Amino acid sequence: MRIGRIVTLLVVVWLVIGAIAVFQRGYEDTTADCSSVATIAVAVIAGPLNYMGVNPQVDCEVPQPSP
Repeated sequence: MRIGRIVTLLVVVWLVIGAIAVFQRGYEDTTADCSSVATIAVAVIAGPLNYMGVNPQVDCEVPQPSP
């Protein structure tokens, strides 16, 4: 039981650090399109890696309907 709590705490701390990085980079100020939402999600998941030089960027290309 104790190991599960430690793992849960580490995951929560990891995600909180990622969320702090999102706010420091100003990602939350952008419009809510596919690219910005995906970039925010990836930055939160990357957590502390954001401070080690990782700068996750996602570029969504939505397919256009054929004429």
